[in-house]
Amino acid sequence: MSEINRIYYNKLIRDNIPGKIEAKHEECKVRNITDVQELQQELFKKVQEEAASLAMCRTKEDFLEEYSDLMVVLETLIKQLEISREDLISARKGNLLQKGGYKHGYYLHWSADVKYRSNESVQGIPL
Repeated sequence: MSEINRIYYNKLIRDNIPGKIEAKHEECKVRNITDVQELQQELFKKVQEEAASLAMCRTKEDFLEEYSDLMVVLETLIKQLEISREDLISARKGNLLQKGGYKHGYYLHWSADVKYRSNESVQGIPL
């Protein structure tokens, strides 16, 4: 195989992907991540990748596919971090109590509350 025909991904992949590539009579190179910290780092990168794909969905079918991909990554992280079902339920309840849900569909244009922090980058210049 010529190196010119290779596509370099350098990312964590699902367990069945090498077999699917080989079933097409194509080649691939994979390695097993044995370091727990490296695996965790790659899983967190995968969360970002899958969440970005989920954000691009416009159909129910695409949403279900990308949601499932994201949930598999999150469930793997939950197992690796040894987070119990009770921990998840408690954290979700606490989060809802503190921040609320999205029932009202509020859209924040601006705020004079300089202590409010969001995961999003601030747009514009504070007045």
